[in-house]
Amino acid sequence: MRISALEEYGLRCLLALARRGREGQMSISEVAEQEGLSVPYASKLLSILRKEGLVTAERGRTGGFTIARAPESINLLEVITALGGPLIDPNHCEKFTGQLDRCVHEDQCSVHNVLDGLAGFISEQLRTRTLQDVLDDQPEIGSGLSGSSILLTEQSEPQETRGENLQ
Repeated sequence: MRISALEEYGLRCLLALARRGREGQMSISEVAEQEGLSVPYASKLLSILRKEGLVTAERGRTGGFTIARAPESINLLEVITALGGPLIDPNHCEKFTGQLDRCVHEDQCSVHNVLDGLAGFISEQLRTRTLQDVLDDQPEIGSGLSGSSILLTEQSEPQETRGENLQ
């Protein structure tokens, strides 16, 4: 499993809003500047988060984005899934690209069980951790990330393609 750039930077944007709280708004340009992203990329991420109900947006001169719920009520699985879909595609066996019409292991596939078990383990870990947990575990902005953080440490801006993975 890889955390895509979209998922990582979307989570970072959501954490920026979570730090402000439900009463504090941030403009797209404020989020972009704080996270070191271009305004169009931050706009794309915030749009996805808004469509998924994780942030709210208010238009106008005094508008901006706000986290939709308390950080302790938003788990990381919800965020990652909202930004990038399921961790492991539940239909991965249906995408067989071998020489036959179907996978020869379809009826008794040990790999399928391994992938399902892995997806279940990772999902449970993300489900039990909230945005508030990450905020509580995170050092101050600008001092780097802690070793126990699930966030990636690469700081360069990703390509603006949904689903592209960080290498």
